[in-house]
Amino acid sequence: MQRTQTRRNPRKGISDQGATEFAAEPLERAEAAHVARNSALSATPARLLRLDQGLYAVEIGETTAPDGEISGLMLPVILISAPPGGRYESVEIISTSNGGVSWLAQDGGTVIVRSPSGGGHLLVAAYGPSGQVPDLPRVEVRRLDRSRPHDPALGSMDFCRERGEVQTEIMLHVERLGDRRFQSSGWIGNRDQKLRIEAFSIRPLEILSAGDIECKAVGPNGRETPWVTEAKLCGTRGRSLPLTGFAVRLAPHVSDEFEVVYRGVFFESGIVGPKRNGELCIPPIPNDPLKAIEVRLARRAGQ
Repeated sequence: MQRTQTRRNPRKGISDQGATEFAAEPLERAEAAHVARNSALSATPARLLRLDQGLYAVEIGETTAPDGEISGLMLPVILISAPPGGRYESVEIISTSNGGVSWLAQDGGTVIVRSPSGGGHLLVAAYGPSGQVPDLPRVEVRRLDRSRPHDPALGSMDFCRERGEVQTEIMLHVERLGDRRFQSSGWIGNRDQKLRIEAFSIRPLEILSAGDIECKAVGPNGRETPWVTEAKLCGTRGRSLPLTGFAVRLAPHVSDEFEVVYRGVFFESGIVGPKRNGELCIPPIPNDPLKAIEVRLARRAGQ
């Protein structure tokens, strides 16, 4: 009875950005049985997190226990896993190759996870040498896919229509497809396919000139291009280098009257943005390729 009471006082070291912690008693009993069969390991009671639908960075702190080794595995180690199916709906650990399990060394680290529609669960446990139960590490959950609050313009792209949107032509250079031109109206690119955008350009079709809009591309490892204008291609052709971010801004002589708002869709991170007026639109997962963009140009409020 005393042991159960201790497990139901969990909240130490947990943030509340869409996460809830539960006592994982059925899983702990199964885990204890496994440890009993293999006396070379000792395990902490498992911590079970409930995540709302969305994309998260789960930051795992350090665990402490005497060092050890078994079958080449250095101890202590930390296990982050999606519980098996059944009454628990699993999340996807997208920063690992197998999608279901991530092992971290003693000093912890960060994993990126996506919780499905309706939410899901994530399990955290630590393992040490026989007879040496490690400390359960600190866990912090940070949501990655939520737009900044309290700014209606950032939360929606519809305001551009209300203020008089400036029509634009956007050219994308897409892997295997080459150059494609679009009149900007909502999303352009391939939201439902993993085809990487490698370059883009933007040309206003009315009111403003090609020299009034400037673009920047971000490539692998955070490499940024200079700002380019006059509807010149921003990025590369024929080098198989995907864009992993971008930004758009207006020239200083028109930025008081007009503004530009944009967002992107990335392979694993999903939708990022809206961003505006030169802010970098980059995914929370490093080197995540861009596959679609939406750019809207409009007069500022009151103009």
